[in-house]
Amino acid sequence: MADRRLEAPIYWTSYGDWPHTTLMRVRNSWLAAGLVVAVVVASAAVVVGQQRRFFPNEGEGVDPTVSNPRYDGRFTFARLRYNTAPGGYYYCGGIPAWSHGYFPCRGGLRAETNLMKIMDELSYLNPRVDDSVALALDDPELSKYPISYMTEPGFWTLTDKEARAFRAYLLKGGFVIFDDFRPVPFDHGGGGWDNLEENMQRVIPGAQWVDLDVSHPIFDSFFRIESFDIIPQYYDVGRPILRGLFENNDPTKRLVAIANLNTDISNFWEFSATGAKPIDESNQAYKLGVNYLIYGLTH
Repeated sequence: MADRRLEAPIYWTSYGDWPHTTLMRVRNSWLAAGLVVAVVVASAAVVVGQQRRFFPNEGEGVDPTVSNPRYDGRFTFARLRYNTAPGGYYYCGGIPAWSHGYFPCRGGLRAETNLMKIMDELSYLNPRVDDSVALALDDPELSKYPISYMTEPGFWTLTDKEARAFRAYLLKGGFVIFDDFRPVPFDHGGGGWDNLEENMQRVIPGAQWVDLDVSHPIFDSFFRIESFDIIPQYYDVGRPILRGLFENNDPTKRLVAIANLNTDISNFWEFSATGAKPIDESNQAYKLGVNYLIYGLTH
């Protein structure tokens, strides 16, 4: 991996409480060469102990109670909560689809916590690494978090109120990452790509998704990703498909959303400290996560 430096200030000037200036750069080139094990494993026992308190309803098939930390100005990973469609409580005794990776149940750690540890080591972003937030699409608090993430959008249900609020969030500068879903009938009973596309049509009428290739700046925003062939598959079959949604459907403008179709990148983040997969594969998944965050923070 090349040592990439990001020296320029990052500005947001029109959106809620987002910081006006944040400077990030690589702190040590050796960290860019080996992302995962030392950072993630060191605090595994502590993080697991903290996360268990967030899982009061295991096995009941209902949405568990979430306790979000108070906003303090630091960059914090924001996961999107949604009312899960029927069939979306299939995993780990009944946790909802939106929470996969948020409530670890098979020996991993919270996926976004691991990613934030990597970001903390690679940059001067100073993100929150001890916790993250999970917010509904129409929660006013979402305006404080410039990047949001949704898992299993094949089970995503959407109200008109949520669609309006999420549209405002994206058009004012928000960036969303969709992950962990696949085409029907391989989507564990979910609606796969069709469900995501239909919901995003309600959020941004006329939205046109584009299949991305490595020439897009998001794949060179920190690490240079020269081929999608390096993207590992945790359990999915076939190649991942990465699709983007652009502001005003103009590929020369800002990328508003990116979708990791037919893959589960965050699974590598969640289980990177367990030895379940080779370190090199986890590193490739972290590369994508870091690039997505850097792009979202600079555009």
